[in-house]
Amino acid sequence: SWLCYYRALQIGDASKVVPIDKLSVVITLVLAFVFLHEQFTVKSLLGCALIGAGTLLMVL
Repeated sequence: SWLCYYRALQIGDASKVVPIDKLSVVITLVLAFVFLHEQFTVKSLLGCALIGAGTLLMVL
C-alpha cells in the first residue's frame, strides 16, 4: 500500500492523495463491522468520527 501511496503522491496533488490515505482507517473500521461483525465501542466510534471530521477539514 505504501508503494501505491508514494506513486499517487508522485503523479497527483498531495492535497488530494493524503485525505484518501487518512480515510483508510475509517474504511477499515466500517468493513470490519460489516464483514467481520466486530462490535463498535464508544472509543472506536469517537475515533472514527474524529478521523472522518479531520479528513473533511483537510479537503475543505
